[in-house]
Amino acid sequence: MINENEWIVVGLITSPHGIHGKVKVRSLSDFEERFTKPGIRWVTKDEEAFTKLDLISGYQQPGKEIFIISFKGITDRNEAEKLKNHKILVKIESLPKLKQEEYHLSELINLEVKIIKNKESLIIGKVIDLENESNNLLIIQLEKNQKNVYIPFVQEIVPVIDIKNNYLIINPPKGLLEL
Repeated sequence: MINENEWIVVGLITSPHGIHGKVKVRSLSDFEERFTKPGIRWVTKDEEAFTKLDLISGYQQPGKEIFIISFKGITDRNEAEKLKNHKILVKIESLPKLKQEEYHLSELINLEVKIIKNKESLIIGKVIDLENESNNLLIIQLEKNQKNVYIPFVQEIVPVIDIKNNYLIINPPKGLLEL
């Protein structure tokens, strides 16, 4: 189990890449060196124990938030397949210090999502995931019907993010929440 007070998820291994043990990683970080700079990385899946892996090399696919990385000892597609859906984590204390009003993308997960209606703040759901393959999208699960909606993560639509108080406010375009 991930202790959220000690670890933060910075990437998700999505699939093998090729036949030589490389894997595709969806970045949840603005710091590309987490996927390109050699060194020890920690991975886990669901409730499994953490595994220590040695990153050998990595590069970003042009125009995408996907990295192709190689770990020491993972040398074929079958071994790489076993890493699918594993999360890449770093210790909280190793995170770079952020300026005020900055946050790590993974801190958005589980935030309550509110809208302002008639000058009143209404909770409509919570952030359950992020999609940042080509655009940054928040995946929000609506309270009323448990359906997931994808909200563009841009200032005009998500004007308020309050990590300390565990919520964000969205200003969705007409029709975006009608499912």
